[in-house]
Amino acid sequence: MYSTYLWVKSFHLLFVVAWMSCVFYLPRILVNIAEAGEQPEVRARLVLMGRRLYRFGHNIFGLAVVLGLFLWLGHRVVDGFPTMVGSPAGWLHAKLFLVALLLAHYIVGGRWLKGVEKARPLPSAKALRLFNELPVLLLLGVIWLVLAKPF
Repeated sequence: MYSTYLWVKSFHLLFVVAWMSCVFYLPRILVNIAEAGEQPEVRARLVLMGRRLYRFGHNIFGLAVVLGLFLWLGHRVVDGFPTMVGSPAGWLHAKLFLVALLLAHYIVGGRWLKGVEKARPLPSAKALRLFNELPVLLLLGVIWLVLAKPF
């Protein structure tokens, strides 16, 4: 049973890493769109890339969540399945809060991308670069909480 747990955890981490690459890259695409100016073919290509990335990211996020839920609650469904959550589990609540902030960040980026298709202006390239750095700090918090389990 422990082998199954390790496979589930490995795939969860794989999907988290894949999703985080989307979280990091979507704002970069928005920066490139903001800097493309009035080059319609370049903007169209970047918007297409952004749409595909956004859709892919949502699918990957869903897989990561399903596997994360199984890691958390699998012991209630499968006899002998280990759980990574003991008592107290305050760290898990804090981690889930940071993950929710990362998801909100991703959704905001997606809305800006959809706004480009409707000819709405984007924030400045500088603001988008700052927006791109925020998930690094949130991810650092998630990693620390998972490894340290401080509370």
